[in-house]
Amino acid sequence: MKKKAWGLSKTIGSFFTNQHKLMEDFPERYSYNPTLRWNAELESYFSNAYGPQNFSRISKALTRPSCYSCIRVNTLKTTPDAVIDKLTAVLKENRADISKCEVAGLDNVVFVRGSGPHAINYGYAADGKPPKEVLVSRKCAEAVLRGAQVYIPGVLACSAHVEKGELVAVSVSVEQPGVDGGWGVGITRGTVLQGSQTDPYHLERSGLYVGQGRAMMSRSGMFRVTEGLAVDMSDRVFHLPSFRDVLEGEIFLQNLPSIVAARALDPQKGERILDMCAAPGGKTTAIAILMKDEGEIVAVDRSHNKVQGIHKLAAEMGLSCITPYKLDALKAVCVRNESEDLSDPSCAKDNHGGHIQDSNFMKSEVEKIESITFGRLNAEKDFKKAVSNEKAIESSYISKADIRKEMRRKRNGPGRNQCLGGKVEKSKGFAPSSFDRVLLDAPCSALGLRPRLFTGEETIESLRKHAIYQRRMFDQAVQLVRPGGVIVYSTCTINPGENEALVRYALDTYKFLSLAPQHPRIGGPGLVGRFEFPDGYTEEWLRPGEEELVQRFDPSSPLDTIGFFIAKFVVGSNEADLQNSSS
Repeated sequence: MKKKAWGLSKTIGSFFTNQHKLMEDFPERYSYNPTLRWNAELESYFSNAYGPQNFSRISKALTRPSCYSCIRVNTLKTTPDAVIDKLTAVLKENRADISKCEVAGLDNVVFVRGSGPHAINYGYAADGKPPKEVLVSRKCAEAVLRGAQVYIPGVLACSAHVEKGELVAVSVSVEQPGVDGGWGVGITRGTVLQGSQTDPYHLERSGLYVGQGRAMMSRSGMFRVTEGLAVDMSDRVFHLPSFRDVLEGEIFLQNLPSIVAARALDPQKGERILDMCAAPGGKTTAIAILMKDEGEIVAVDRSHNKVQGIHKLAAEMGLSCITPYKLDALKAVCVRNESEDLSDPSCAKDNHGGHIQDSNFMKSEVEKIESITFGRLNAEKDFKKAVSNEKAIESSYISKADIRKEMRRKRNGPGRNQCLGGKVEKSKGFAPSSFDRVLLDAPCSALGLRPRLFTGEETIESLRKHAIYQRRMFDQAVQLVRPGGVIVYSTCTINPGENEALVRYALDTYKFLSLAPQHPRIGGPGLVGRFEFPDGYTEEWLRPGEEELVQRFDPSSPLDTIGFFIAKFVVGSNEADLQNSSS
């Protein structure tokens, strides 16, 4: 396994070669050299967990995007070699370096090389005057670092007399501590930047320039409208190709550890699998492809719009085994009252005592509903047409209110309940022991996502709340897996309290759980030990021998991934423990 990880690290590490350009010829101010500011107690906690030097490297890595884009190929529609040929043609102008992953189990992964950080000449040295500038929000800048453009909602301030087509530098306004102890930007949208030290956040945005581009509208236009493209980025600190609308249904842009998490679940054809926090659907569709679209995947999320997104992605990738539901994962286990209707499919049971929501039955019902809906809509259209023809004879007048209503309908669409696919199925939960495998990619502090420019709001208390929330979700997952089944738990955070501490809780609480080896294994070992907080609370992590059974992805490692964690559990049988957890 170590040879595989080393080989992959060597491949990815080669992406860094000859990418760094010296920035000595330009003023230090007009550069990209951010520093993450952590809560003091949190910094002490992480420094203890990782060591001060390693944590410093992790903090630095988090401020930059990965040096490559990772693409998962939909092998039910195409092949990695075919995708490489198509991408080579699509990205011809970018001269993209595209390669296939050689690690066993990840042969459906393609890497597209990026570059950076690049030194950018903002024009300061030419005439001694500061360049014209557009100041954007932190979230906008993080998107720009990933390859996005600058859109109107992200613009906070701008230099005077900027006209459409002019070249402008793009800088970032990162949240700063306020007098009330909180964090904020503290700048009025529309502020004029003079390029002098009297500008708001003049010192704070030094070393926070992410590139330059052409203004797509004048300064006055930027603050007069609410949407649209503000700056077309032409020169970036980091160059990563855009895959928007590229090979839709054939590829999916996904972080490498997320692909590994789906592989670690090891789904088999014909199994019934639950993805507890499924949105946006990347891991869900990865599991479906590994199952050759044979079996049943129940994907749940508590957001209506996110469930719709899973529907759309599954259809785009041509997958029929995915059944999305709107459901809070904290209520995933169905609690039946005797008074409830046994015909309710939300908690129906099959011959094995497990929950069943037959996808074929649901599809036939949906088809019936659609045919009835089409009939009603056509009848309504015919009726309205007849009425409108009669009215047209009487008068050709159309009110302004009707015109505005029709314009809104065209702009916003027909509405959630008046278009196909607009509604989502709701679930009341599932019966215990009704799934073969469960993936719990839990909501977390997301402190492993990159690039990020701000971490100040997170505290020890906020991280503890995340951990409590995750344990409650895990309690639900344990009840839903049959004996002999599998649970894969993952997060995108570097916080041991949400990773190793959750594993310790799981193994100590449920004696019938055991850690299982993961394939493929390209991540590093977990953290062993404990941490004693000033308030007396002791957080237990892994014990010796357990660290090699989990995967921890360090953003500062040669793999250059996001911060991520994966643990795989095999479920034994212990009725007493399950009864205690359900109570």
